[in-house]
Amino acid sequence: MSSRIEAGPLQPGERAPNVVLDAITREGKIAIDDFRGQKPLLVGLYRGLHCPFCRRHIAALSQLGPALREQGIENLTVVNTPIERARLYFRYHPMPMLVAASDPERVSHQAFGLPNLQFTEGETAWPRKLSMSDAKSMRVELPGDLPAPMDPFAALDYLNTKDEFEITPADQQMMATGVGQLVGHFLLDRDGIVRWTFTETVEGGRHMLGAPNAAELMSAASQLPH
Repeated sequence: MSSRIEAGPLQPGERAPNVVLDAITREGKIAIDDFRGQKPLLVGLYRGLHCPFCRRHIAALSQLGPALREQGIENLTVVNTPIERARLYFRYHPMPMLVAASDPERVSHQAFGLPNLQFTEGETAWPRKLSMSDAKSMRVELPGDLPAPMDPFAALDYLNTKDEFEITPADQQMMATGVGQLVGHFLLDRDGIVRWTFTETVEGGRHMLGAPNAAELMSAASQLPH
């Protein structure tokens, strides 16, 4: 796993690793290899449900589920949230046909090469270290959700309050070790080969807290061999 982190996120042309996780929206396990040889797969690796940006991105991508399935593509959502906490959240925020898995240990993120960003007092070495001053100089714009551009930490607190999202001990545990976990999306063909990616690791954080462009994603999906 560590060597994959050093090499960076998986790139188009590389074979996705198998990861076995607890299924959230049904009983049992779910694995990347469940889909290999069967159908293409969009793997979305998120921070925990304590992250309001991730919650919004999951909901937005779930809306693309029918369009992806028309292309024969399944959509797997992975969250850094313990299984019972995740099941409770999706019970109260149901998303029809959502296929989701719990990964509190962030095994899948490591396997796909997504680093856990460390916040420091003064050193920035993207995408592994980011100084607090550089982090707070970033601005998040979410018209309709935020009253004005905010730094990521202020925006996180504002959105969780707006959503009336209660941070539980399970969420606090995830935040204590993975608040800087970078996220990404990987579109795999039927054989499990990466064909398209969108990650927070690129260009000094340009995609930080952002979501894939739906048109770009669907264009990549339409080019997969059937």
